[in-house]
Amino acid sequence: MADVAERAGVSMMTVSRVLSGHPNVTAATRDRVLEAVEQLGYRANLAARSLAGGRSHVLGAISVQPESWGPSRTVSGIEVAAQAAGQLVSFRTVWDPSAASIRGAIDELRSAQAEGIILVARVRAAVEALAEVAPDIPVVITYPTAAPLSVGLDNVLGARLATRHLIACGHREVVHVRGPKGWIDADDRAAGWRRELRAAGCTGRTVVGDWTPGSGYEAGRLLAADPATSAVFVANDQMALGVMLALHDAGRSVPGDVSVVGFDDVPEAGFYLPPLTTVRQDFAALGRASVERVLAAIDGEQADSVTIEPELVVRSSTAAPRSP
Repeated sequence: MADVAERAGVSMMTVSRVLSGHPNVTAATRDRVLEAVEQLGYRANLAARSLAGGRSHVLGAISVQPESWGPSRTVSGIEVAAQAAGQLVSFRTVWDPSAASIRGAIDELRSAQAEGIILVARVRAAVEALAEVAPDIPVVITYPTAAPLSVGLDNVLGARLATRHLIACGHREVVHVRGPKGWIDADDRAAGWRRELRAAGCTGRTVVGDWTPGSGYEAGRLLAADPATSAVFVANDQMALGVMLALHDAGRSVPGDVSVVGFDDVPEAGFYLPPLTTVRQDFAALGRASVERVLAAIDGEQADSVTIEPELVVRSSTAAPRSP
């Protein structure tokens, strides 16, 4: 740091302010310091930083069964937010959502000097397992609960928005292709769909998938065989892709014969044929809120739970039902 300060013609305190993102530094000075950093190949000594400040500036993140879109984007959001806050993130992946697995991951992160942990868990068993572990450092759960250290996306509201849109289009029955039971997102989206149907006095039925396009295709084949099917709310965009292909293969058009709504707004959703009406979730906001909450807890501050509202994105896959 002294070499960087000498090369840039500033004090070491100014270098420290630039590297920590302090706002009270002029743009010209910041550019000069960053140029010196690049020229000298400077990298912060994290061990020295920890000794000097009494903090490791390391956060832990445990991702349980992360292969689906939501958990993977949540992890990315956490990493981006942590970097912006000057924190490192040590990640652990857990495939078995048991108390022993969660405890083992927490112990590994504690050994890596993690001061707080974010649990990215979409299966209910992992959240229940955490209650058995009782960790001695703050743990934020990325699922909306009444607990202070929780940050989540409002899947119930998202499902209600999707179902409400189909009802507003004129459909009186909405089929739901749900995710697997035991997944928090799947259960919450099914609950929201059910509540909106009940509120509107409409009917519905469910088909169970497993988040994959293949399971969506199988669900779509079942639905295509029933001429009464006119509207489908699918629990994620990947399954919606399979549903639409199955309807196409059966000679049923979207949205002419069947309207389809997905969930997540994956980058490809706007390029499906037709472009998919879906529910957009703000995973960047989820990452920021998770990091903010865990850092506040590390500092001993009170932190309220946060629920992030989704947004309905209307595209060409939904329309009014065809007249008889």
